[in-house]
Amino acid sequence: MGAQLRVYRQKIRAAQTTKKITRAMELISASRIQKAQQRVAASGPYSRAVTRAVSAVATFSNVDHVLTTEPEKIERAAIVIFSSDRGLAGAFNANVLREAGELAARLTGEGKEVVYYLVGRKAAAYFAFRRRDSEQIWTGGTDSPEFATAKEIGDAVVAKFLQPASEGGVDEIHIVFNRFVSMLVQEPEVVRLLPLEVVEGVEAPEPSEVLPLYEFEPEVGDVLDALLPVYIESRIFNAMLQSAAAKHAATQKAMKAASDNADKLIRTYTTLANNARQSEITQQISEIVGGADALSSAK
Repeated sequence: MGAQLRVYRQKIRAAQTTKKITRAMELISASRIQKAQQRVAASGPYSRAVTRAVSAVATFSNVDHVLTTEPEKIERAAIVIFSSDRGLAGAFNANVLREAGELAARLTGEGKEVVYYLVGRKAAAYFAFRRRDSEQIWTGGTDSPEFATAKEIGDAVVAKFLQPASEGGVDEIHIVFNRFVSMLVQEPEVVRLLPLEVVEGVEAPEPSEVLPLYEFEPEVGDVLDALLPVYIESRIFNAMLQSAAAKHAATQKAMKAASDNADKLIRTYTTLANNARQSEITQQISEIVGGADALSSAK
């Protein structure tokens, strides 16, 4: 009984230590999620304004631009996967990697060759473990994304898109990331970044709203050349911010569940320890009573 009691007490101490760690991580994520949500909300108006501007240029002009023209045949497609640098976030990384895998299977079924760009150590480790190739990897800073990283990713994918497929370029680019819906819900989302789907930026006008007349200076092509890189960078940066906010929310939820499980384990092992202690005391009393009876009988 004594050995069993020691085992239960060791497990109680281990669960208490785990609870301290998970509780601390839950509080850290709760403090970071507020700033992450504010950054997502702050990036929204700018992203929508750039989207409307690009949509206006592409919709109200007749020029064909390389970034807005659908190619006749798509041979190679790129997928940019946004994961996290750290774990302990439940199914956060597993969901986005599974969504990317389903997208890759669909593109492969359409006869397209798929290449990958990875953001975050978890995606890099996933591909390294399975010995799968990737074009480029960005790690560090996924908890607090910086615009410089988004610009670097945007420049890399646009340069690859402008390169002919026969020379190693790609004909379309998709991004896969976790969108922050609420503190309890984070949904993996797929967006085709290039060729640009401008219809998503054209909002239905109000009944009393008069559509503006656009004049482009110096030329429509020059305006698109200037706007589209900004648009792509803003979309990528928004995806990074969404992914960061979703990761903090997933970590907070996972750590709260872990703390609750630790509480449950502590209660369970405390009950078992009390039962073991009670059994040990009962056995000791029985031995004492039995010994006293034996002495009395000997007399």
